[in-house]
Amino acid sequence: MHGYDIAKAVENKTDGCCSPTEGTIYPVMKQFETGDYVTCETEVVSGRERKVYTLTQKGKDAFQIALKEWMKVTACFKTCEGYESACKSAGC
Repeated sequence: MHGYDIAKAVENKTDGCCSPTEGTIYPVMKQFETGDYVTCETEVVSGRERKVYTLTQKGKDAFQIALKEWMKVTACFKTCEGYESACKSAGC
């Protein structure tokens, strides 16, 4: 995906809650590339160079770990919703 496409996909998936700009996407993608979570290739589209990012296996594995951890957090929110004192004692 191109950086612009990634930004739009994030915006769509979060129902507009998170709307990253291209100025924030590219530095993050550079870090992901440095960490070998994505690969980046340049292609020419309509006479313009565009970076195309592809998730690596390491990136897919990291995503699965992050997703599992996020699900734990959201489960804690659901369990502790409206019960702040119980939430604190549960370590959420």
